[in-house]
Amino acid sequence: MNTANVRMVAAPDGMPVVDRKEEGRRKPLVEVREQPTQATRVPAQTVGRATVDDPVMTTRHVNVFYGDKQAITDVSLDIARNEVFAMIGPSGCGKSTFIRCLNRMNDTIESARVEGAITLDGQDIYERRQDVVALRARVGMVFQKPNPFPKSIYDNVAYGPRIHGLADHRIELDEIVQTSLKNAGLWDEVKDRLQAPGTSLSGGQQQRLCIARAMAVSPDVILMDEPCSALDPIATARIEDLMDELRQNYAIVIVTHSLQQAARVSGRTAYFHLGHLVEVGDTDRIFTNPRHKLTEDYITGRFG
Repeated sequence: MNTANVRMVAAPDGMPVVDRKEEGRRKPLVEVREQPTQATRVPAQTVGRATVDDPVMTTRHVNVFYGDKQAITDVSLDIARNEVFAMIGPSGCGKSTFIRCLNRMNDTIESARVEGAITLDGQDIYERRQDVVALRARVGMVFQKPNPFPKSIYDNVAYGPRIHGLADHRIELDEIVQTSLKNAGLWDEVKDRLQAPGTSLSGGQQQRLCIARAMAVSPDVILMDEPCSALDPIATARIEDLMDELRQNYAIVIVTHSLQQAARVSGRTAYFHLGHLVEVGDTDRIFTNPRHKLTEDYITGRFG
């Protein structure tokens, strides 16, 4: 037990608890997780630099509501090109809600309402004339649980290029499928069974298939909402290695509950707390020298 992050509860009279039936043996001490105190409140402004010089996406004063409940409060930050950007925080802090705003996945929730400005290469993605299908091709998404289509491995990857008219001939489509599977690190494992169902693959392979499917339409940004939470350590390592390769060509935004994963794969990290963006900065600094008490308490395990 890590006693640095817990406090030990003694008996009411201040003495250690003793098992009277077996004198000399102590009962286990009760572990109580520290919770943020009233004095530790979210800052009025985000700590750290939330902007970058050449962003692919920007968000300004974003608020998200589910009915009358506010889930995100006044979040402003930039997503850099060719970088892995991690979002961390305790369950229910708004990470997944926020990432779903970036390609308008919250549109599928009737009670959801998004306020503020979100741009992709300077264009407001929430303007009325925005084609949402085209937006989701440029800002792809990989979900927590692999979700291959009930189609062949080939057709899973070819689906996007077909509906967006990215290939005029079968040979062009074949090239897109092969390139996407190679970039996802899956080609050598499936090249001899492309007509097999995508659902016949292992969990880690299915997740890489979904990444290949997202890449097949040449996106600018790939969103990953806890992409490794359902995978074993070996499959997780493959996905993490893949992210490091993909950032050469894409901006990647990842939501993760694993602090170790965020530290391994990301260049910048944002810490969310109760719908607020508390702190953002270079990952090394966030993990070694956090500037806000809430960030420090979460990273050191005092709550979360």
